[in-house]
Amino acid sequence: MGLALAAMLLLASLPCRAEPLPKLAVPSEGAYTGAYVDFGDTEDDVTRDAIDRFAEMTGKKPAIVASSSYWGRQDFPTRNVKVITKAGAVPLIYWSPWDKPYVEDRLPDRFSLTSILDGKWDAYIDSWADAAKATGVPILVSFCNEMNGNWFPWSGIYYGKGRLKDGKPRGPETFKKAWRHVVDRVRARGATNISWVFHVMDYPYPNTKWNMMGMYYPGSDYVDWLGLSVYGKQFGNEPWVSFADVMDYPFGEIARLDPDKPIMLAEWGIGEFPEAGSKADWIAEAFRSMTGRDRLKAAVFWHERWQNEDESYSNLRVNSSPGALEAYRRGVASPFWLSKPRLRE
Repeated sequence: MGLALAAMLLLASLPCRAEPLPKLAVPSEGAYTGAYVDFGDTEDDVTRDAIDRFAEMTGKKPAIVASSSYWGRQDFPTRNVKVITKAGAVPLIYWSPWDKPYVEDRLPDRFSLTSILDGKWDAYIDSWADAAKATGVPILVSFCNEMNGNWFPWSGIYYGKGRLKDGKPRGPETFKKAWRHVVDRVRARGATNISWVFHVMDYPYPNTKWNMMGMYYPGSDYVDWLGLSVYGKQFGNEPWVSFADVMDYPFGEIARLDPDKPIMLAEWGIGEFPEAGSKADWIAEAFRSMTGRDRLKAAVFWHERWQNEDESYSNLRVNSSPGALEAYRRGVASPFWLSKPRLRE
């Protein structure tokens, strides 16, 4: 056997070295602009036209585009990820252990945190991870978002208000164990292109000590980004609140969970209620506040309009009024807001 042929056979027998998967980089300056763009009732009817229309309307392409993936579908949203990636953005997936009909204020369903811990959904988690890895693109995942609220079936309030033998609150501890279980399985499948977003509501509901956001933090080894939902007035029966009211204290609280993690507003927005206050002024205040925060590295605007049970409408769309749209366009035009994702391996 010739030396050249022997060398070729030896190389062929060696295990292939997998190429590292890309991940979203944290910008050293500025922050990514992003949006959820009214992708239908189930938040997953992603289209390129909707993304492009939003970019044209606001004057800047979003670097992050958000949509949902429900466990009830038992699949990974490969098509949506491809659409978002081709639009030049990084997908932010709200991955929710939720069964049909996907309505709020329901008790835990078949995808309960305890069923996850029992291993009932391991095969689905593994297949979801495999499909995420196969995309080969960076993905942000907000798993079990706003768990410190009381409207989702994975909310801590549904898993016991009491305490365990070690004194830790039962609900948050169950959540943390389920989070670690899911992340461990996904990582074991090699889906290193996923960045995990610990995504909480600005203020807890109920507002009690055991339900504070820090009680749910699964640990720095299991989190890549810290995420907040920050909303102004969304419904007619709510009071008007300033951006500072919903941002300042929660931002400080989440920043204290880990001094090194980047922070994003995984959702932010406000409805159009001219009789209560100016949406345009609220948006302008939000942009002034956000650009002054070094730890803030992304913000995803919630662009949606829906009808409530009392037949009123909550219009959080950026173009709910000419003034609101102009305020958003002016704010996002700042070079602080980055429209091109940066990647790292």
